[in-house]
Amino acid sequence: MKKKIKKNSLIRYSRQIILKNIGTIGQKKIINSKVLIIGAGGLGCPIADLLTRSGVGLIGVMDYDKVSLSNIHRQILYTTQDVGKYKVQVVKKKLNSINKEVKIKIYNKKANEKNLINIIKKYDVVVDGSDNFKTKFLLNKLSLIFKKKLVVGAISKFDGHIFVFDFNEKNIPCLKCFYQTEPSDEFLNCESEGILGSTASIVGSLQANEVLKTILSIGKNLKSNILILDFLNLNFRKVLFKKRKSCICTKL
Repeated sequence: MKKKIKKNSLIRYSRQIILKNIGTIGQKKIINSKVLIIGAGGLGCPIADLLTRSGVGLIGVMDYDKVSLSNIHRQILYTTQDVGKYKVQVVKKKLNSINKEVKIKIYNKKANEKNLINIIKKYDVVVDGSDNFKTKFLLNKLSLIFKKKLVVGAISKFDGHIFVFDFNEKNIPCLKCFYQTEPSDEFLNCESEGILGSTASIVGSLQANEVLKTILSIGKNLKSNILILDFLNLNFRKVLFKKRKSCICTKL
C-alpha cells in the first residue's frame, strides 16, 4: 500500500516540497522508497542521516562492527558514549529520534552473498558505504541480478569516488567495467592511509543526494561516469568509461 503524506509531514518536508522538481508528488515518491545502506561508517552515517531527514520510507542498514574511539572523528552518528556498542543499534536509535515516520531496519551481520540475496530484493536502491572492494563487487553483482539502482562510494585521505548505476537500463557499464582487476583494499584502509573526517561526510552527502535524485528521476546522473573528488586541491572531474565485452554485466 502506498503511503500518503501526513499533515505534519507537510511542515517537516516543506523546504524540499517547495522545490519545483519535487513538490508533493516527489515527496510521495520519497516516502514510498526503500533504500538499503551497506556499511554504517564514515559514508553510511551521513547517508542514513540525510535520507532519514528527507523522509525515505524504509531504510535498511547493514553492519557487523562496534563503535570504536577512532570512528568518532568521521562517523557522525556516534558519540564517545557509544564506544563498544554495535553500530546498527546506535544508528537505529539515533535515526528514530530524528524522524519516527521513517522505518529503520537493521542487519547486525557481515554482508555476504548468502544473506544479501534475501535482503537486497526488498529494496529499490542499494547504497555502498563499505570499506572493501569484495563487498563493492558483490553489491555490483547482486544489483545487476535483481535490476537495482546502485550508488557506490569510496574514500581515502582527501579523496573520494562516486558511481551511480541503474541496472534497469540496458547497455550501461557496471563497476567491474571500470575496475578490470580487483584493487588492493589498502586504498580504502583508513587505519593505514588516513582519512579527513570532512571528506567522509562530503562524499556520503553526495551519495545521499544521488539517491534522492534517483528516486525522483530528476537532474543529471553519473551514468557511465565516475566522479573523482580531490578535496585537498579542490579538483572535481567526471571520467567516462565504457562497457567491456568480457565483463560480468554482459552475462547477467
